[in-house]
Amino acid sequence: MPNTELKTMDMTSGDITGLITRFSLPLLAGNLFQQLYNTVDSIVVGNYVGKEALAAIGSTTSLINTLVGFFLGLAAGASVVISQYFGAHDVQNLRKTVHTMVAGTLILGVIFTVAGIFFSPFMLRLMATPDDVISDAAVYLRIYFEGVLALMIYNTGAGILRAVGDSKRPLYFLIVSSLINVVLDLLFVIKFHWGIAGVAYATIISEAVSAGMVMFVLMHTQECYQLKIHELKIDSEILRKITVIGLPAGIQQAVTYFSNVFVQAYINSFGSSCMAGWASYGKIDQFAFLPMQSISLASTTFVGQNFGAVNIKRAKRGITVSLALSVVMTVLIVIPMMLFATQLVGMFNREPDVLYYGTFFLRICSPFYVLCCINQIYAGALRGLGDAAVPMGIMIGSFVVFRQLYLLVVTHVTNSFCPVSIAYPVGWVVCSIIMFIHYRRYIRRFE
Repeated sequence: MPNTELKTMDMTSGDITGLITRFSLPLLAGNLFQQLYNTVDSIVVGNYVGKEALAAIGSTTSLINTLVGFFLGLAAGASVVISQYFGAHDVQNLRKTVHTMVAGTLILGVIFTVAGIFFSPFMLRLMATPDDVISDAAVYLRIYFEGVLALMIYNTGAGILRAVGDSKRPLYFLIVSSLINVVLDLLFVIKFHWGIAGVAYATIISEAVSAGMVMFVLMHTQECYQLKIHELKIDSEILRKITVIGLPAGIQQAVTYFSNVFVQAYINSFGSSCMAGWASYGKIDQFAFLPMQSISLASTTFVGQNFGAVNIKRAKRGITVSLALSVVMTVLIVIPMMLFATQLVGMFNREPDVLYYGTFFLRICSPFYVLCCINQIYAGALRGLGDAAVPMGIMIGSFVVFRQLYLLVVTHVTNSFCPVSIAYPVGWVVCSIIMFIHYRRYIRRFE
């Protein structure tokens, strides 16, 4: 297999800890910059527009993630297929997968754009979004979904590069686009006074830049995964393989995020201050998940390549290393988050009620992040082995069914926001226990 650019990473040999670490760090940095998109939006509107605008952005997160999460699950399935073909040195099928993946993204991008714009107002009303928030939320969603195709194109291209071991260039593209986003946020909101529409336009413009860069690389590389426009078509057999792995992950993410719409509805009932505090917590919370999610992606690629090379023993060692790394990094993040919770929330808005709610949410949930390492790492590893359906079922059962039953019960017992706020941790605990049991049973068949 040609490697003239030396951008790929063969994980079927060499030091496991070093490989996973070198692959994960650019992913972590990349996810960090990608998360900065909405976080900078929230900081700017929270400080220069008001808590209602901050609450509006927070209330849109679950809706955006429902559609985008479904696509990212499909993309993850395609990345697994690419990594397995790469590990097996099957260039022909690797190229078919790349072109099927890109063609499918263009089709889904149009569908998601229409669906997002059409259904967003209905979903905002379903969530009982307060009158002082719903107008800004509708504006933000409409503009965001007008540019969602660029986000999908970037993630498709980045997924292709990461599947063959190149996690650095996606990082560079995100750094550039994140800096553009920050500059445009400040320009559109502070200078032009465009309010929440300004941060939405800043986001879709910077995402378009990252999409353009990743497509340029794919079309001009001399590697086996080079993208050629005239070869764009959907191969039915490749699509079937992508669907088998990616559809369960996509459904799992979409359903999980959709269930968060109902959690948001419970939060909305406590008013805009509580919504703003929850939004602030949510932005900080997402940063805490980045190490485990990045290592989970690395474990998927590592396991996929070694599974393709028929080296299950090495794949198992990689899973153990991934879990240990994720736990250590998460602990190092959780401690300062708890100590400086008020200061972190204060970056978004300094109104006393917002600080109170945000600090409470952060301190009560963050100790449970360590348990999430179990479900994230094992789910990623199982997808690398080709088992995506059962992790999907476990996560839907824990994050959707169990969590909604829990909320239904506690909200009928009490009208306090405290039990609502621990709906996430109880779901994490249940998911981690079941995922660990399934992983142990599944891996034994290869032993």
